[in-house]
Amino acid sequence: MSITFLALIAAGAVLRALLAKALSHKYGLTLAVPPVITGGLLLLAALPSWLSPLSFTLPLSITLGALLPDIFLRSAQR
Repeated sequence: MSITFLALIAAGAVLRALLAKALSHKYGLTLAVPPVITGGLLLLAALPSWLSPLSFTLPLSITLGALLPDIFLRSAQR
């Protein structure tokens, strides 16, 4: 794995954590993405641009970093 890929995963995770903290502090909301949407977003991010049915501009690493809490916490709740 390249350093850039890992750095972008970390950046996505940090942005997600900051957004979750801001939503929790200001509105009292918790941020959670359903498993179907998580899988769909990861699939769209992993597809090449010529095969993708929609324009999804976030790279796979940032998408993966932003959705890691949902992936790990959902599997722990089952």
